[in-house]
Amino acid sequence: MTGQKKTCEYKFHTEFQSHEPEFDYLKSLEIEEKINKIKWCRRQNASHFLLSTNDKTIKLWKVFDKSLKVVAENNLSHDLTPANAVGGGGGLPRAPRIPLKDASALKLPRMTHHDTVVAAVPRRTYANAHAYHINSISVNSDGETFISSDDLRVNLWNLNIQDQSFNIVDIKPANMEELTEVITAAEFHPTSCNWFMYASSKGTIKLADMRQRALCDEHQKLFEQEEDASSRSFFSEIISSISDVRFSHDGRYIVSRDYLTVKIWDVNMERQPVKTIPIHEHLRPRLCDTYENDSIFDKFEVVFSGDAENVMTGSYNNNFMIYPTDSSKETEIVLQADKSAFKAKKIDFNKKILHMSWHPFEDSIAIA
Repeated sequence: MTGQKKTCEYKFHTEFQSHEPEFDYLKSLEIEEKINKIKWCRRQNASHFLLSTNDKTIKLWKVFDKSLKVVAENNLSHDLTPANAVGGGGGLPRAPRIPLKDASALKLPRMTHHDTVVAAVPRRTYANAHAYHINSISVNSDGETFISSDDLRVNLWNLNIQDQSFNIVDIKPANMEELTEVITAAEFHPTSCNWFMYASSKGTIKLADMRQRALCDEHQKLFEQEEDASSRSFFSEIISSISDVRFSHDGRYIVSRDYLTVKIWDVNMERQPVKTIPIHEHLRPRLCDTYENDSIFDKFEVVFSGDAENVMTGSYNNNFMIYPTDSSKETEIVLQADKSAFKAKKIDFNKKILHMSWHPFEDSIAIA
């Protein structure tokens, strides 16, 4: 090991078309090909497996190195020429007469390696299980199952069964006029395959145990911070909606992101978060502007570092921030994913860092 810092370089590996535009003739709605979520499955061999989903359909993809082979030399390789392959009358090509002294002179066609390309093939397609737009998928630690969630339901799938799923959460009321909240995100516990959590537009996080009952409408734990009534406004319900929620790698902590804050929760303490981090607080007086241009509905992600010592989330102007999870530390690292980072600019709501991932072992990140 040397003391020199090494820069992280991402090299292009492959690309492929995951989904195509579709049309729901029953509801007369066009289904975009836009991908909502991508999740890696546990690697079992030299191939990679990943789940991708648009609004309605989930697909399991196998990405692997494919060897291209061609036919090597055989008996006809040198003898089949225009001079001896075409008859004297200029007719169709005919096989040349090759004198064979014995069977050992016969060369059978042989395949040889020509090139290696990265290929992607769909292994499973999980469709027709969600009436509303899919917002989350999460692979279980058992490596066999995963969950998918839309606005009102969470479904449990087996990776090997594409035509059947089990509904484990259903918050749809009998009368849709009584609907007060929707599911915004869901994730499995990183080590306990029976635990999963889902967040809502009311700013709540519910932890459920699949061992308790088949339909997990009754949660085991509820993480919610009471709102100060004096600070309530027209935008309170919108900005309190949780856009993303994640477990730390050891499962001890939960991090959630709403429009203006990041909250870090201890799984053993439901009453209040151990730390609340304000994000782009300067936009609070400008919520009317963000409402008019629909920026207030942007869904920012949040992630833990591999050691759970830091969290990272995004903002506007292509900014992304890193914060320590320790409640006694108030440091903030603001970085900009832009070559012109040193020029002062107005807030550009079209340039935003919504998606991100942190390497589980190294100090490497990917943002988009």
